[in-house]
Amino acid sequence: METAEDYVEAIADIIATQQICRVADLTKRFGVTHVTVSRIVKRLQAAGWLTTKPYYPIELTAEGRRLAVQSRLRHQIVYDFLIALGADAQTAAIDSEGIEHHVSKTTLDLMKRFVARETTRANADKNRSR
Repeated sequence: METAEDYVEAIADIIATQQICRVADLTKRFGVTHVTVSRIVKRLQAAGWLTTKPYYPIELTAEGRRLAVQSRLRHQIVYDFLIALGADAQTAAIDSEGIEHHVSKTTLDLMKRFVARETTRANADKNRSR
């Protein structure tokens, strides 16, 4: 599932920036071979998360787009949490990539609440110092 989430999220990002996503884009993004990406794309297609044909761009299905949005949101919550704890941006980016796949919904909700509290507290402190 971790690979599926990473791939649908990457496909959604690539489509958002380039309008189309091809196997070559994913090989470049993940630093793996064409064969590796092709195998993963076939598995994701069989699972109903994307569609493609040989020599055609990769497109996400509605289910694949939902999975990409959920994955991106989880990633952002974990990233924001690590930043709120004091991690630097590079470390938070690297660590959130792995943590996002293994965190429970309960813990993710706690992270989200923590970030909201810290953001509110920081804004209040900023307003007091003006």
